[in-house]
Amino acid sequence: MALIMARWAALLSVLASFALIILTGSVVSSSTLGQPQGQVLLKVSGDISAYNVGNEVHFDVALLEHIGTQTIETKTIWTEGTQTFRGTRMSDLLRAVGAEAGTIKALAVNNYSIEMPVSDALANDAILAFERNGRLMSVRDKGPIWIVYPYDDKTMYQSETFYSRSVWQLDRMVITR
Repeated sequence: MALIMARWAALLSVLASFALIILTGSVVSSSTLGQPQGQVLLKVSGDISAYNVGNEVHFDVALLEHIGTQTIETKTIWTEGTQTFRGTRMSDLLRAVGAEAGTIKALAVNNYSIEMPVSDALANDAILAFERNGRLMSVRDKGPIWIVYPYDDKTMYQSETFYSRSVWQLDRMVITR
């Protein structure tokens, strides 16, 4: 009898652990975003499952860095010579806010906007660059965020489709399904 009770206790313990992992998985992804402490560079809203300010996610540099950063060295059609961009992979940010499908409307400070499928953003190598050549980008310098692709790495990125998605002065994204 003691052996049966011990096995039931072990089974219940394992099941409780799985339940805790499942239940806290979504809570952890939301709570690990934290609150922005610095200047907000980017706001994401719409059909997302994580929030840190009302029904949006506000990102400062620290929160973007918390998700992870990547550096891209590439030439662009808008700048001279090779540039070094540092930012958060767009796919990582979309996963962090729970955007898995639908459309992204990317909006710039001057209200320029484009739409792209979330699936394309998840599959490609774009970063949400907040630094260029080691310096945070101001609005005057195409900041606060610039969607940058590794244009030199793949010829498909050297097309009107990807150039039009390379929004600079980006400050908002709205996800719709």
